[in-house]
Amino acid sequence: MTSAPAAPAAPATANTALTVEKVGGRIGAVISGVRLGGDLDEATVSAIRAAILEHKVVFFRDQQHLDADSHEAFARLLGTPVAHPTVPSVDGRYALGIDNDHGGRANQWHTDVTFVPAYPAFSILRAEVIPPYGGNTLWSNTAAAYAELPEPLRVLADSLRGVHTNDYDYAAVRPDAPSEALEQHRKVFTSVTFQTEHPVVRVHPETGERTLILGNFLQKLTGFNRQDSRALIDVLQSHVERPENTVRWQWRAGDVAIWDNRATQHYGVDDSDDHERTLRRVTIDGDVPVGVDGRRSVLLAPESVPEPEYGIASGASTDGVLAEA
Repeated sequence: MTSAPAAPAAPATANTALTVEKVGGRIGAVISGVRLGGDLDEATVSAIRAAILEHKVVFFRDQQHLDADSHEAFARLLGTPVAHPTVPSVDGRYALGIDNDHGGRANQWHTDVTFVPAYPAFSILRAEVIPPYGGNTLWSNTAAAYAELPEPLRVLADSLRGVHTNDYDYAAVRPDAPSEALEQHRKVFTSVTFQTEHPVVRVHPETGERTLILGNFLQKLTGFNRQDSRALIDVLQSHVERPENTVRWQWRAGDVAIWDNRATQHYGVDDSDDHERTLRRVTIDGDVPVGVDGRRSVLLAPESVPEPEYGIASGASTDGVLAEA
């Protein structure tokens, strides 16, 4: 389906009034004075990128002019867009549909696509249809969560590695999910089963911060039995979910949220009943995480990330680093 032509863009000089206002002590800021699109000048893009790195997630109101094309054009200013490894896009290119009527209720804490090595660096989420109530999204600062760990726990976390997969127990996570959602998950989301071993603590390539790689795709910790693994994961994850490390956003149609996917987790609250909730996400290619000990993430399965129908393979930037046979 061909997208409608983008609305005429405002001149670049209209973006000189950019302001950044914090909405939480540890995470989140609102950026005003910017009309998002592919024509933004370099100084404005640099200011947006700096705000994302500092505040982990930033929000823009009143961006109703964006469509699929201008959304993608803006995304390209932050890096190379990549399609989801298994879920088809809604525009034949990069836009992932976050639609509650297609099993898109992401009501688990997660970092996007950590089941591949070079999972996305940034995610750009645009709200199209918002329910009359509910449907908020929460984000957590995983750098702040790491920094507040007691020193003995930080030392332990620095040494841990964990296996992430898209083939998790969806029925256990969503026991009330309709059969169609379960079938959608099986046929689409897990059409290719991925396993990737990441360090539990990565060194952020732009800020130098240490951030936690946890969330719903983490299956188990390497070298531990399932019981001990689950207990340790739960202890670490509890710090990510502390209210002090989180921000909650109440969506309006036309809102855009951009987050540093290397330093956050997020959670879509499933409390809008049967009301429609439609958002579009474009992700920016990431880099292979490096742990505190200098070891990189490795792809365990399959042998390589399959080529998508459009663009480069999401998370395929492994530089040839695969698990030893």
